[in-house]
Amino acid sequence: MNTLPVTLDAWLARLEAMHPKAIDMGLERVQQVREAMQLQFACPVIIVGGTNGKGSTCAMLESILLRAGYHVGLYTSPHLLVFNERMRIDGKSVTDAQLIEAFGKIEQARGDVSLSYFEFTTLAGMQLFADAGLDAVIFEVGLGGRLDAVNVLDADVAIVTSVDLDHIEYLGDTREKIGFEKAGIFRGGKTAICGDPVPPASLVDHADAIGADLWLFNRDFNYAGDPQQWNFSGRGNRRNGLAYPALRGANQLLNASAVLAALEALRLRLPVSAQDVRSGLATVALAGRFQVLPGRPVVILDVAHNPHAAATLAQNLDNMGFHPYTYAVFGAMQDKDIAGVIAHLKGRIDHWCVTDLPLPRAASAEGLKQQMIAVDGDLANADAERTIDTFANPADAFANALSRAGENDRIVVFGSFLTVAGVMEFRNSALH
Repeated sequence: MNTLPVTLDAWLARLEAMHPKAIDMGLERVQQVREAMQLQFACPVIIVGGTNGKGSTCAMLESILLRAGYHVGLYTSPHLLVFNERMRIDGKSVTDAQLIEAFGKIEQARGDVSLSYFEFTTLAGMQLFADAGLDAVIFEVGLGGRLDAVNVLDADVAIVTSVDLDHIEYLGDTREKIGFEKAGIFRGGKTAICGDPVPPASLVDHADAIGADLWLFNRDFNYAGDPQQWNFSGRGNRRNGLAYPALRGANQLLNASAVLAALEALRLRLPVSAQDVRSGLATVALAGRFQVLPGRPVVILDVAHNPHAAATLAQNLDNMGFHPYTYAVFGAMQDKDIAGVIAHLKGRIDHWCVTDLPLPRAASAEGLKQQMIAVDGDLANADAERTIDTFANPADAFANALSRAGENDRIVVFGSFLTVAGVMEFRNSALH
């Protein structure tokens, strides 16, 4: 047997090279290894899927449960700055040593089963959480749901936050097809929650067909609010006088409502008080989701990379009040609906700084520029008031925007996780 890596970086390089396909949908391989490792959970398992809002929903669940004194594991992807962000135990990222030990156990158990990077790391999360003896575990779906590695687990509560077009080459090109894939995380006899106000019929039909206990927004739970506070109403549970979540953005009450519906469904196993809910929502933090940084000019970080998320970003920008000029640092993968993303931001950005990204499947900055001109013809006739420039990396794009923006302007950094991560790294290095 080959000598196993002794550092996390070496392990991650090995995982990236060991499977022929970066994305390889299916459950057989990961299920086989999971069974060999005998990975089970005695505590409630919550799985969160959806096109957008997964990360925010997971973060709110974790925050409330931690405030209630529970020991909680949270698995998310992708990471922004360091791989360890993907697995948190009691609110803290796991260590390199913990990951190396978990990877070693998987390597020993997998035999000749070839695992993708995501499958291997998902099993590592399961191993670390099983070893920790937790009160609750939360797993974020990576892509889709039905064939995602996370779906080898049977969720006590499965949440689908939203359904819209993304990853159409894997999930289908309509909301109905995508809704069916997302609904694959539901289980018969278990709670299934959909936070999308207009759920695809395919999702509802699948939940009914397997006998899941489906909670729908506006039927089984909803919210109402005024500028100061908001109220949640579930099947038998009301929570009044709630503070708004610390996560900013137009869709966060939808996400928070799905969270409170999940907690209502789990109330006998994981009771939480009104104060736990208030404190958890008030203190929740999640990098890169309409994250407004302190200082001037205002800088907003948002991993909006599909049309649905871009529409929400546009609404959030509109709600911010007046800024003389808005600069955008934007980079994306070439398989995204870039025209759909740009269409929602049309007229809201004065100066575009588009960037290459360090991945083969990333769209080039020049390619992005041409697509943007095709959507917004005015960009072809750039002048002092409207510009579009290309850059080799997010740091250079951000540095350019920063050098031109006045203190009352704003800079929105959005698109791929790599765009936001590149600017975060640049800012962190500038601060130290």
